Amino acid sequence: MRKKSKNRPGSSYFATFRVLLLLSILLVVGLLLLGSMFVGSFGTPHQLTLDFIGPLQSAVTKTTSGITAIKNDYIALWNVRKENKRLHNLVEYYLTELAKYKEGYSSYLHLQELLEFKKQLSFKPLTARVVGKEPAYWYQTIVVDRGKNDDVLDGMIVFTPAGVVGQVIHTSENYSKVLLANAPSSAIDAMIQKNRIRGILKGAGEKGYILHYVLKNADVSVGDEIVTAGIGGLFPAGMVLGRVSLVHKGRRGMFQEIEVKPAVDFQKLEVVLIDPTDRKKILQEMNLSTER
Repeated sequence: MRKKSKNRPGSSYFATFRVLLLLSILLVVGLLLLGSMFVGSFGTPHQLTLDFIGPLQSAVTKTTSGITAIKNDYIALWNVRKENKRLHNLVEYYLTELAKYKEGYSSYLHLQELLEFKKQLSFKPLTARVVGKEPAYWYQTIVVDRGKNDDVLDGMIVFTPAGVVGQVIHTSENYSKVLLANAPSSAIDAMIQKNRIRGILKGAGEKGYILHYVLKNADVSVGDEIVTAGIGGLFPAGMVLGRVSLVHKGRRGMFQEIEVKPAVDFQKLEVVLIDPTDRKKILQEMNLSTER
């Protein structure tokens, strides 16, 4: 094995000399820079020092500026995010308020229409709000918030400014059940307004109505208005039911197949009117007069 060599004294002297030399150079450069600063002119050492330190200062300055810019951008982005969230919540609030105002305005127009329509009637109808609906196919009915306490009786007519809605079939103290005119169990004496040709208008559910027992030679066209005929005393004459939407004359049979589109949108009923006339009493009087 080789023995470790001992440090020579000359090498330690050389290292000490280098350190002293470096310190001397730095001292001389510092004195020169200090002197040039007091004199007011930049000497060669000062210029060399600036050329060496300048790029470093520039790099440090750019790095610091970049970090500051990133920090400012992050803070600005965070503020924008908060502001965006605040504005989003504000937009949702105003959209909700706008929907309320739209609904209120729509209700106002609807009630105004009902009020104007009531002024044109020869009798004073009861205004009722639809509070329920039974979607059974054969007996399609709605429930309104008027009953016996409001003098509502079975058989009374329910309508809107657009036309016939149906007829009251059951009453409680504060509510009534109305059979809709388009229910398959409903049948109304009707006529074509332009030529007074009569038929029986039966409910067909979502399809509207079917007008039965109109002869093939009768003048019926799409768009003709169908109104109540007033026969039997249940419905007064002239109440709008709908318009003819399809006419079909088959090869067999005596009658036309006539489809009628209801004047009333049964899916959008909110407020209806009730004719306070006692229809049952009228029917009884008619039966008595017939018996005599």
